[in-house]
Parts: sequence; structure tokens; C-alpha cells
Amino acid sequence: MNTAPSKKSNATAPVKIGGVIAGIVGGAGYTGGELIRLLINHPSVNISFVHSTSNAGKKVSEIHTDLAGETDLVFTDELHNQIEVLFLCLGHGDSIGFLIKNYVADHVKIIDLSQDFRLGKKAAHGKIEFVYGLPELGKDKIIAAKNIANPGCFATAIQLGLLPLAKAGILGDVYTTGITGSTGAGQGLSPTSHFSWRASNIQAYKTLHHQHLNEIHQSLRQLQGNDGIHVNFVPWRGDFTRGIYVSSVIDCGLPLNEIEQLYADYYDEHPFTHLSETMIDLKQVVNTNKCLLHIEKEGSKIVVHSAIDNLLKGASGQAVQNMNLVFGLEEMAGLKLKGTAF
Repeated sequence: MNTAPSKKSNATAPVKIGGVIAGIVGGAGYTGGELIRLLINHPSVNISFVHSTSNAGKKVSEIHTDLAGETDLVFTDELHNQIEVLFLCLGHGDSIGFLIKNYVADHVKIIDLSQDFRLGKKAAHGKIEFVYGLPELGKDKIIAAKNIANPGCFATAIQLGLLPLAKAGILGDVYTTGITGSTGAGQGLSPTSHFSWRASNIQAYKTLHHQHLNEIHQSLRQLQGNDGIHVNFVPWRGDFTRGIYVSSVIDCGLPLNEIEQLYADYYDEHPFTHLSETMIDLKQVVNTNKCLLHIEKEGSKIVVHSAIDNLLKGASGQAVQNMNLVFGLEEMAGLKLKGTAF
């Protein structure tokens, strides 16, 4: 990264005294836009720059039009190290390319929203090491970490539905279906992200080989302490814009009340994940950083339903949650958001 601050980056919002100074790379996409929305309203963060080569010189509100009147931030194609945290909102494979081409000072913490550093030996670039950033799995490690690999959206929804069972050592074969909105495919148009295809339509894709399965298996197997877990996952493209709804079927001989107690105990100190006594729906979580869970039991099988907003708890909201933990801020700071409900 260059050492000179960008002349193109400015904001009219008052500087928050003592706020964490943040830079964003890849600010023109869906996750970048959500991150900007969260950080300009965060009580303890100041955005120094929003980087986008293709949009340099344009006001952020020209691309993210809902931010008109909220900020006068301008996209820049310049980078600098006078920041404390750098968010990489880049496509998969692009974050490692960015770090190869650009110098990031040792004092700068990195939160990467791609999948480049989530897995085992890949969780590092030279001396830059990353901790997997699912707070409900490893909050203590995140608090002590310098750099965070933010989890995938489907990976977050599926894992949050299964972590208590893995901790109890009772997971084996899991059969999971999940449906996601069109924003999960990014802003680039393709035949299956175009409105005329998505409207009144659904489709399975990447059956049993979705890219998030690797991180799901890594986390669950580490937590349970063996390799006996296998998640059979069928993802679906939905005819809505945002949100993920997942249902996982598991063999489990425990009574329902004991299963529910496992979940209540596990998530007792995690403010964004909640077990619902009644059936959940997607609108309860859209526009929030929450994950809602509901459990059903029939005979020896249970079904765990989980729902999140793919752009918030599945991406930018969780990135802010991780930033809060890394910098010793209140975990829910900037993330007390309202669901759409109707």
C-alpha cells in the first residue's frame, strides 16, 4: 500500500473522537456497500477511504444510492496505511492477490471477507496469519487475533445450526438444504442472477460440493474432536434478494427438551444467535445481524432450522462484529438493527 493518504477520500460525518480508523477495499459491491452503511453509523469508527479502481472519483452515494444524504465519501484508487483496520471486500481469490501486490503495515489489522484464508494451511500469507472469524465458535481466539478470515454466508447459517450438537459429540451424517437470495451471487450479472430468471423461480446448484463445505467440516470436526461428521448439502437459488434459510436433518436420540437445553447453554453468551420456541421465517432476520434457530423432532430425527441475512450475519455484519471483538469494543456496537418483519 502507498504511504500517502488519498486526496479523493473524504466524509462529511463528524469525526468520532477516539474512533477506530478503517479502510475498505472493494467498496462498490454488495458486501462493501453493507459495510459502509454499518460503519458510517458505528459509534466508534471513522472511515478513512473506500477503494474502488473502477469507481475512483465518484461519490459513494452514486453507486450505493440509498446513502444519498448520509455521507460524502468518495471512492479512491489510492491506498495508505494511516488506518487501524483494513476490510477486504473482494472476490474469492482476489484478497491474496491484493496482499501480494500491496504492502500492509504491521500495525494494520485485516478482516477478509473472501474465502482465501479460512482453511488450515491457507490461513496465512507470509507472516500474516488469520483466525477463523465465527464468534460463536472461537470468540476468545478472535479477541486475541490480529487478522480475521470472515466465514462464508451458508457456512455461518449451517454451522450455527449444528455447533451445539458437535460440542456434545453427537453429529454424524447431516442432510442439509438451504436457500439463498440473489445478492449471494454478487453484483455481476449471470443467467441465474438476472431478474427475469430469478422471478418466480428456484433451482438447486453445486449439489453436494458447495465451496463452503470445507470450512463447515473443518469447524465441526475440530469442535467434536473427530472426523465422523459429514454434511450433505443441497443449496438452492431463491426468488428473493437477501437472506438464507437452512434446514438440517440429523439422527438424535435425545429428548427435544434436552436438545433445546444444549442450544440454550451453548448460545447463552452469544448476543446474536437465538433459539426460537416457534417456527422462524426469513423476514425476522433480514436487515439484522441475528441468527434465529428452531428445532423440531419426529421419532429419532431432529430438524434444525436456521435463518440469517447473507449480507449481514453472513458477511459485513459479522465482519463488524469481529472488528468489535478485536478492538475491545462492545460486541453489538453498530449492529443493533431492525428486522424487516413485513
